[in-house]
Amino acid sequence: MKFFVDTADIEAIRELAATGLLDGVTTNPSLIAKSGRDFKEVTAEICKLVDGPVSAEVVALDHATMMKEAEVLRKIADNVCIKVPLTVDGLKTCKALTGEGTMVNVTLCFSANQALLAAKAGASFISPFVGRHDDNGFDGMDLIEDIRLIYDNYSFATEILVASVRHTTHVLQAAKIGADVMTAPPKVIHDLFKHVLTEKGIEGFMKDWAGTGQSIL
Repeated sequence: MKFFVDTADIEAIRELAATGLLDGVTTNPSLIAKSGRDFKEVTAEICKLVDGPVSAEVVALDHATMMKEAEVLRKIADNVCIKVPLTVDGLKTCKALTGEGTMVNVTLCFSANQALLAAKAGASFISPFVGRHDDNGFDGMDLIEDIRLIYDNYSFATEILVASVRHTTHVLQAAKIGADVMTAPPKVIHDLFKHVLTEKGIEGFMKDWAGTGQSIL
């Protein structure tokens, strides 16, 4: 499963990119606003830090303006992935952009039917929001299972990008289902490294090593 980080924090992206485990980045208007910086400037900087897709979201709601905004955004870097909402105009824009060879991430997906439409529109990625789904009394992972089944039934090339990831269990469940990608805040990705037994093991090893009085260097 590919790992994307969901943030516009340059230093957080730089730190994760240095691990060699980061495959891409997702942003949205809320994350950009939180950074307090210029949208295009931040996007360009992120694109230099990672080789994989960097989702940059249009803010228009009509097809014509979405296309104009997408034209500006995709000139920022070759790895920009245009993010559009799952609306009629959003999918119309998706169809037009993917037809031109541009990567498109269709966001705000909350049903398998919506995911089916996005795949038919040629989306590169579909972003079902599992955390928000859970918040509203549904099971986000049931949604991922349904989308996986439908996509496999028809061999759709659209990748399932599990979004609104709140904790490491979401990551584990998505991986077991066979999601293609997950995007999570930096904290959730860092939490994946942690286990109390790993920490205790390191503590024990270091204590024993110190007792030998030796040095590798």
